[in-house]
Amino acid sequence: MPKTFFIAPTALNSGLTSICLGLVRALDSVGVRVSFFKPVAQIHSSEKIDIETVDKSIQFVRAKTNLLPPQPISLKYAQTLVSQNKSGRLMEEIIGLYQQTIADSDVVIVEGLVPDRNEPYTARLNAEIARNLDAEVILVASPNNMTPTELDEHLALSARLYAASGDPDVIGCILNKVNAPDTPDRTSSYNYDRTHSLQDNIDHNPINKYEQACSIFDQTFKLIGSIPWRYDLLAPRTSDIAKQLDAIFINKGDLENRRVSFISVCARTIPNMVDQLLPGALIVTPGDREDVIIATCMAASNGVPLAGLVLTGNFQPDPRTLKLCNRALDSGLPVLSTRADTFEAANRLSEMSGEVPVDDLDRIERVMEAVANALDIDWLRSRLTLIREPRLSPPAFRHQLSERARAANKRIILPEGNEPRTIQAAVICHQRSLAQCILVGNPDEVHSVAESQGVILPPDIIIIDPDEVRDNYIQPMVQLRQHKGLAPDMAQAQLEDNVVLATMMVALDEVDGLVSGAVHTTANTIRPALQLIKTHPQARVVSSVFFMCLPEQVLVYGDCAVNPDPDAQQLADIAIQSADSARTFGVTPRVAMISYSTGSSGTGHDVDKVREATRIAKEQRPDLIIDGPLQYDAAAIESVARSKAPDSPVAGKATVFIFPDLNTGNTTYKAVQRSANVISIGPMLQGLNKPVNDLSRGALVEDIVFTIALTAVQATQTEK
Repeated sequence: MPKTFFIAPTALNSGLTSICLGLVRALDSVGVRVSFFKPVAQIHSSEKIDIETVDKSIQFVRAKTNLLPPQPISLKYAQTLVSQNKSGRLMEEIIGLYQQTIADSDVVIVEGLVPDRNEPYTARLNAEIARNLDAEVILVASPNNMTPTELDEHLALSARLYAASGDPDVIGCILNKVNAPDTPDRTSSYNYDRTHSLQDNIDHNPINKYEQACSIFDQTFKLIGSIPWRYDLLAPRTSDIAKQLDAIFINKGDLENRRVSFISVCARTIPNMVDQLLPGALIVTPGDREDVIIATCMAASNGVPLAGLVLTGNFQPDPRTLKLCNRALDSGLPVLSTRADTFEAANRLSEMSGEVPVDDLDRIERVMEAVANALDIDWLRSRLTLIREPRLSPPAFRHQLSERARAANKRIILPEGNEPRTIQAAVICHQRSLAQCILVGNPDEVHSVAESQGVILPPDIIIIDPDEVRDNYIQPMVQLRQHKGLAPDMAQAQLEDNVVLATMMVALDEVDGLVSGAVHTTANTIRPALQLIKTHPQARVVSSVFFMCLPEQVLVYGDCAVNPDPDAQQLADIAIQSADSARTFGVTPRVAMISYSTGSSGTGHDVDKVREATRIAKEQRPDLIIDGPLQYDAAAIESVARSKAPDSPVAGKATVFIFPDLNTGNTTYKAVQRSANVISIGPMLQGLNKPVNDLSRGALVEDIVFTIALTAVQATQTEK
């Protein structure tokens, strides 16, 4: 039977669902098989009562994990059974639902009911459910600026409820929204501390305030985590603002992706409002204030990512004014119009719910990560008895990757130093200590781009001006390429390309690795590496792998980016490289050599090549588990493997898939990525003397962050 943790809030607005989802993420990130169960549904304040409505917690879990928890019992039905003195029947039904969730689980997270003055039995029902599920209880409390003594009393009273019911043990407590501002005014809270960097807010650790001063954590149970209040986790989308104001769209722009960091109600003259035109600002102004409209659009045209512009009073701008603002509108600036006057609009915005909308998966992802990172997951895991090898789920892969990158502490150079996503990724890596990122670019331009994106560059982040250092690499490059007759003037011309310049820094061991490709082609990234860094002695070819983050596990696909049609010897080399890369990043390598035929059932040049490559790879590396040729379904699906390749040590459980050519590999990876909505990390290049990695030109900031982390870990391997 799995361990069961019952998560019980001590009061309203404690952020119960966020904590439960964060616990699921945290346990999943260390390879624990975790399930989620919500016994009884409660209607959230922002939801309409509808018997067909799927509970919000269930929707989030289904959207952000591979779990499919059952729909909980409705609160109205539970209330009816309790009022009819049929609590036993209610518990039987709850246990029946619970049994549906525990298959193949090490631990089950159970979300309790939120205490409500209008439903006084909910606290007693929580205790009864916890007892019947034989669960250990974790309290969730929001201190709301309580003193340590007040918090002691509040938690002791809540814990007593479970002690009175007999079996359940309160083993710990999670504090949420610590150091939240006193004001309930949402417009004020959006404006909170915006002059400070996000990292200041994240790094501020309030845990000591209560951990050291509250006696209950020493004497009764453990403080498992303390999650600080963060304004960025409250930030709604501009589309949420539009719904709240029942607004019409003058320009939709990037409505779904812009977020509101703070709201500024502007009816001032231009000189007195320009300091409000900051990244994430939502400007609210009367619709006839065309001076404010033009000033806002000028800021957007200059690259400031404003959340949007709301025009009140049902006034429409003159078409000639809008024409003047075309560049801003084309940049994605959302412009909304509402019938409400400015005072009414401000009031309605201040009353917005802080709950995460069910369709805002980006925000709930950030909430889950914030909670997971603040928990003492090692202590929780110590309470589990795990007899199986942990699985490498996508969160576990990312967690392990981040930990190893931090330990490596490598210098990674980013030749696209003035590219906005690259700058943001560098700052995040700096904040998370994933790598020492070095940006190549004109310092004034880098700072200007960062400022326009609302990013504060840490003072110790390194920016290299290529114009100042380029001449230092002319002679070393001539020496590296003298066998090709490279002249100094040719070297100087090639070094005008910052990717070539950064590659020289890698080749000369001045930095440990390189990441490029946000605005450059794969060829632009790989060609200088092949010329200047070259392949390591054991590699016949440079190849690539993608880490495919499927819901249940991480798989490795190779080669999907570099070699168009490798011969049998090269294909064997790719298989060996990919197996070693998989093991480096925590994936147990079971290598499937993919073809259109399984075993000896097919003939022809293409399948013979795969068969020969399998033979060579096995001969060169008898320590690896390799089999082929295998069709994809035989390699991936156990039921198919039993009929097509019953004696294969790989079929049905392959973790490394080696495709026979670039056409097959690239097509397959993109088909899986898009049709299954799978995150793919890569391509990671392998076979070079030093790590150089390419990015997709559509890469998101987080994609770049994890590619930098991959490169840092790779650098530790090339040193061996």
